[in-house]
Amino acid sequence: MSTPPDRLPRPAARPDPGPGRESVWDYPRPPRLEPSTRRITVELGGVTIADSSRAMRILETSHPPVYYIPLADIVAGVLTPSRAGESWCEWKGSAAYYDVAAGGRSAPRGAWTYRTPSATYAAIRDAVAFYPSAMDRCTVDGVVVTPQPGDFYGGWITPDIVGPFKGAPGTRGW
Repeated sequence: MSTPPDRLPRPAARPDPGPGRESVWDYPRPPRLEPSTRRITVELGGVTIADSSRAMRILETSHPPVYYIPLADIVAGVLTPSRAGESWCEWKGSAAYYDVAAGGRSAPRGAWTYRTPSATYAAIRDAVAFYPSAMDRCTVDGVVVTPQPGDFYGGWITPDIVGPFKGAPGTRGW
């Protein structure tokens, strides 16, 4: 009997990432927050709207990293609080969303923030994460990011990050 398409089995063993690469199956749960000195950029409508070497990244089992960029490194005026509600993370707390607009393009709920994160994640207060799938281009040290699959997650996949990744159809229960 095969596995239903809406529920794929979780990988049985940790994939070997190889030298200089990270496996998302080595990331912890609850997620780890760490500073990153890598250069993070976000583009929308042909405009670089964020450019930072001071981002924080969150690493969680089965997810590619999510980068949180300080508000000071985001172009003023591109973020508008979204009226489309909030969501809840069991670790970080209540997330609020932003509509993002630049260069004649808009991305409703294209970014999010934790205005009052739990104490463990206090360093991401006043920082914003962008859905790479909603932006024209996101980079990590000049490498173009592939968005994490799915419509809920906002992970940034680069060649140095190894999956399989949660988010594709059938993986929500991982």
